[in-house]
Amino acid sequence: MKTQEFTSVWDAIEDTPQQAASMRARSALMMELERVIQKRGMTQAEAAKLFGVTQPRISDLMRGKINLFSLDTLLDMATTAGLNPVIKLAPARRKRMAEAVIA
Repeated sequence: MKTQEFTSVWDAIEDTPQQAASMRARSALMMELERVIQKRGMTQAEAAKLFGVTQPRISDLMRGKINLFSLDTLLDMATTAGLNPVIKLAPARRKRMAEAVIA
């Protein structure tokens, strides 16, 4: 069996490079939002009020339920938290592009 190397876990488990990119971005946003909530010592109820969502929604965020959050929603939440989300683009690795063409 041939060993494969991936840039991130998302590249290994998602079906397409597009899905992996979305998951990487959502994951990074969720981790940063969780960090902000914890650093500020906010309860889930306080965080829910700040973001204009329900407490169970914050619970989903804190538990890492990534499939329940869109990229747009997470960007909005990050901005509301006083963060300045930035999208950074870089060329795809050639190997990954070649795999996508072959597959």
